Amino acid sequence: MTARPSGALSPLRPLSGAGAPPAGRTAAPRPRRDLPVLAVDGTAGLLAVLALGAPQRHPLILAVLTVGVGGWHARAALRRRTVTAPDALDELPALCGRVMVAWALLGAVLGALSPAFALSPRALALGCAAQVLTSCAGRGIVYARRRGRLTRRPHATLVVGPAGPARLVAAALLRHPGCGVRPVGVVTDPDALADPACPADLPEPPGPVLPTLTTTDEVRRALVQNGVREVLVVGADTCRVQAPLLRTLGKLGCGLWRIDPDTAGFRPANGFPGAPRLAGFAYTALLAPRTRRTHPGKRALDVVVSGVLLLLGAPVLLLCATVIRIVDGPGVVFRQERVGKGGRRFTLLKFRTLRPADPQEAATLWSVADDSRVNAFCRFLRRTSLDELPQLWNVFRGDMSLVGPRPERPYFVAQFSRTYDGYRSRHRMETGITGLAQVQGLRGDTSIEDRARFDNAYIDTWSLWQDIRILLRTAALLVRPTGS
Repeated sequence: MTARPSGALSPLRPLSGAGAPPAGRTAAPRPRRDLPVLAVDGTAGLLAVLALGAPQRHPLILAVLTVGVGGWHARAALRRRTVTAPDALDELPALCGRVMVAWALLGAVLGALSPAFALSPRALALGCAAQVLTSCAGRGIVYARRRGRLTRRPHATLVVGPAGPARLVAAALLRHPGCGVRPVGVVTDPDALADPACPADLPEPPGPVLPTLTTTDEVRRALVQNGVREVLVVGADTCRVQAPLLRTLGKLGCGLWRIDPDTAGFRPANGFPGAPRLAGFAYTALLAPRTRRTHPGKRALDVVVSGVLLLLGAPVLLLCATVIRIVDGPGVVFRQERVGKGGRRFTLLKFRTLRPADPQEAATLWSVADDSRVNAFCRFLRRTSLDELPQLWNVFRGDMSLVGPRPERPYFVAQFSRTYDGYRSRHRMETGITGLAQVQGLRGDTSIEDRARFDNAYIDTWSLWQDIRILLRTAALLVRPTGS
């Protein structure tokens, strides 16, 4: 593209759901597709209760089956985002499983509370069958109406990618209007997205000739003039090369989907026939990186572990501080400004292993692992990571976390954000003493590009168990002689 938004932006990632676009959109707002499904599943639970005998028509049963199970179904349907309406029969196995689990647990609880409310095997089977059949039939009606609306009024779509594959995908979609999308243009960058597998003299696919958009201004005009609501991204490389443009399209309210044109003969890992397809092409939703909220469990883990380690490690902290004071003079603790979550700056604490010549050197010197000014004891501290023990106070105070992307100095954050895609996105989450990149050996003078990739992968797939795993792996690595 000849004109792109400024700033270092990271590639988009495949996800199971699509988040709400920010304000300032020009495309039409996306509908709340979970409400009709929630109504259908709630009604199915109500009818299932009414099908039981009078003693079992308890308000508790009614509440659990209409609100609890109905909400469970609707949430699962909401996370399974598709461009077109799904098929109710594809959801039938999962629907049956959820209903059977809910009725089995409900029967066990009611039987334990009062024999008068116990559900017989016949009542359990009747309730499960009534709820499954009603919910499946209702969903079928809802989905059929959506497909009909999309067939009559398909969503205007832009296809982004190398010219050859993008036009082939667009032509296939135009031949299948029932997909619910209608390509109105192909967005390509001839210089950045040249595909050696698709020569320039590739014959034009049969069908209408779509306009080729090569500048950001042309893309914006196409969005407004055609009311574009969906954007199909052809191939994984396009997500990386066209990341700035795709971020802009997402902010304007477009649904972003990655479509793979070369999946013929391959079955998706998540099964068949439930895997989403569009004109025979496998596709997945895309979502731009966004700030992740601090999970209460993560903060609780930080406070407990850092507090215990500060108490148990107090003798080690005192010993290290004493030796540094003896061998290298005053100024045991080194304070340095670092960048944390959301670009917020804080003062990081470390044991001083090198006395900088001036403040400029402290702010811009990248690595001191092989600096001759580092004495033997301080080199030992760095090799064993004991110089980072004071950061436990930063964790306990809430400046950072035990696990997360390593915080860096503002000078290098600005430099790396301009150079490496995705580096700025590392600050979507609290920084940490250790992280996924560190347990992969990316410490000291190692690839910044690899660090950013591992850090963003950690944020995208975060779980409390992943934090515990990284802490355990970090503890195992402390016995190895690695620099920091």
